[in-house]
Amino acid sequence: MNVTVEDLSPIKKKVTIEVHADLVASELDSAFKKIAKTSNIKGFRKGKVPKKILEQQYGPKAHYDTIGSLINNSLYKALIDNKIEAVSQPEVVQTGAIEEGKPFAYEAEVDVRPELTAKDYTGLELEKEKLVFDEAAVDQQLEQMRQSRVQLVVAESESARHDDTVVIDFTGYIDGVAFEDGAAEDYQLELGSNSFIPGFEEQLVGMKRDEEKDISVTFPEAYGAKNLAGKDAVFKVLLKEIKEKKVPALDDDFAKELEAEGLEQLKEKTRENLKSQQQQQIDNQLQENLMNALLEKNPFEVPDGMVTNQLMYLKDSFSQRLKAQGMSLEMLGMNDESFNKTYWDMATQQVKGELLLDAIAQQEQLVVADDEVEKKFAAFAEQSNTPLEQVKQFFENDQALRGLKGQLLQEKVSAFLLDSAVITEVEPKTPEDENDSENPEKES
Repeated sequence: MNVTVEDLSPIKKKVTIEVHADLVASELDSAFKKIAKTSNIKGFRKGKVPKKILEQQYGPKAHYDTIGSLINNSLYKALIDNKIEAVSQPEVVQTGAIEEGKPFAYEAEVDVRPELTAKDYTGLELEKEKLVFDEAAVDQQLEQMRQSRVQLVVAESESARHDDTVVIDFTGYIDGVAFEDGAAEDYQLELGSNSFIPGFEEQLVGMKRDEEKDISVTFPEAYGAKNLAGKDAVFKVLLKEIKEKKVPALDDDFAKELEAEGLEQLKEKTRENLKSQQQQQIDNQLQENLMNALLEKNPFEVPDGMVTNQLMYLKDSFSQRLKAQGMSLEMLGMNDESFNKTYWDMATQQVKGELLLDAIAQQEQLVVADDEVEKKFAAFAEQSNTPLEQVKQFFENDQALRGLKGQLLQEKVSAFLLDSAVITEVEPKTPEDENDSENPEKES
């Protein structure tokens, strides 16, 4: 087998492969033998058909099968022998013909990982937002905690009010005839939630317990059930109970329910958590600024195959998170095509970033030591409250361990770059600043 390799670009190579004539003849002979075992030709038993007859009737198929076999048996061997690391499925772009006594040649193109030499990666000028904490955020968070623990209790009020939740029986009629799926018993409805037909909830306000009332409404023209859209209806309603929201008091008892010793400790925990979240956002933004600056100084192409692989990873991770919430991409109105289109640029930047960090690690001879891996094992065990040996057992899987070491190496490179960067602290952006940056042509 003769192989020649040509660089088409920094991310694509053309491989020309010529298979020796004797191997071509052997594969062609094997193809005919396979055909002979299954062919039905009048006057001949299976396996006893003369080769000339087979060539006349099955020559094109035998040649097609031989070409496929020769490519399968030679392409990946050629890549391995020439140390070509394909990042996607190679594409055969041209094939020769099978001719008796002659070699068979074909050409394939393959996407490869770009060979990078990173430059200008030290002394990067970066901006980092100051941590300016608003104490009002603590009160807002505590209020959200209270609202999340609201209970519905029987209201003291004799009549239903806006924001109350009522328990009702109802039956809907159109032209005096009850319509399908238009009735329910013990239905709980929050007044003001706008979850029912427009005009329905408003007419329940002021009703008393055990009161019956006819409520007239008109179904919207765009209503989902076409047989009801735009029609006038009357609902006969019986109001059975009135409930109101009971919000827990913000006191020590409430704090103890949230595993705090008292209200002051709950406030302090809340404050520290919010500050930690805010600091994480600032650090994430600084990391993004770092990668943007690095990529700006090191422009290069990446193969579509690598971007596609990253998109598959992103989509799988995103789908798993949605599944945990009982949702799916389809419920968000997305499919594979729209997801790839939406996140293509993000995936491209992530691939470029990883390649650059790997290149810098090699140039700076940065490596992950065994003790750093052990520390990460211990951190995982503490964070997940899992025995250390169980964590280590998980990472006995080669793929999982390579992934962890890759993550640690990228973190080390990022830390190296940030240590050498010139970082300027800036005031946090206001919503007005963000709007201006999104609308650069906005008049002042």
